[in-house]
Amino acid sequence: MVSRTSLVTGAGGFIGSHLTERLLTLGGKVRALVSYRGDGSAGWLDSEEINGHPNLEVVRGDIRDPHQMMALVEGVDAVFNLAALIGIPYSFEAPMSYVSTNVVGTQNLLEAAKHHNVRAFIQTSTSEVYGTAQFVPMPETHPINPQSPYAASKVASDALATSYFHSFDMPVVVLRPFNTFGPRQSARAVIPTILTQLLDSESEGVRLGNLNARRDFTYVADTVNGFVKSSDEIEKCAGRTLNLGAGWDIQVEELAELCARVLGKSLTIVGDERRLRPNTSEVESLMSDNSLARETIGWDPVYSRPQGFEELIEKTADWIRVKQAEGKYVNNGYRR
Repeated sequence: MVSRTSLVTGAGGFIGSHLTERLLTLGGKVRALVSYRGDGSAGWLDSEEINGHPNLEVVRGDIRDPHQMMALVEGVDAVFNLAALIGIPYSFEAPMSYVSTNVVGTQNLLEAAKHHNVRAFIQTSTSEVYGTAQFVPMPETHPINPQSPYAASKVASDALATSYFHSFDMPVVVLRPFNTFGPRQSARAVIPTILTQLLDSESEGVRLGNLNARRDFTYVADTVNGFVKSSDEIEKCAGRTLNLGAGWDIQVEELAELCARVLGKSLTIVGDERRLRPNTSEVESLMSDNSLARETIGWDPVYSRPQGFEELIEKTADWIRVKQAEGKYVNNGYRR
């Protein structure tokens, strides 16, 4: 790892910034692609833990530009593709933007990686591609049933990545995180949105959509471990799709009750139609079977266990408190 240079796309985001930080901690060099912003910010790479690291090269750009991707991948050992549009509600409004970024962007990156003969290409998928669980736990052989344009775009990008393994012998692995959570996650995600609303003294209640949905929540450190291990063990997992999920689930209403208990707050839930998906698009249940990742790359979700879940919620809440005090985190999203 010490002598390797990795490209991380989407590096300024939640998982991408944690992955970048981990790779730097391990002694690697990171070329980090972030979206161009007029204010010059690099997302969470501006965090004091990462900003200014001597082995970090920040590049501003867009994976939709094939020429930039061809230049960006030159001299890179491994590509971690985390760049994507991920907001499910917005995908109902502007589906073509998801196709251009998630599908065409992935194609640009794959072609550049093929041209430069990279050692490993790690493609980021999502558990949303499965749709509502037909049975649990859900292995990688579970039927694919995308229920949103976002999920459909990820199915297509996953298939493209896998096709490069079969067609061009490219060392590609598709990683399928379930609901990752932790510090730096946008307050649009369910755990931070519950926590921010509970911490808001002016809130009249916690606004939530579907309270019956069940999710498999995986702490970000475990997810990042899966990315690092898959790159290190690419010979064992090339051509595979691997679930990165904790292997247990919790109902959203129960999650809200747990968060309130951790914070010592009373809980009032307010129904919010804006947080509901169209009826046939709602994914009711997701729970991972992670045995293939265990067997293939030795991945073990050591943090994301039921007995330690409250401590992880508290750790996430503590981080939110600090960022709120700094004016860098707000209820409807985040400022960096």
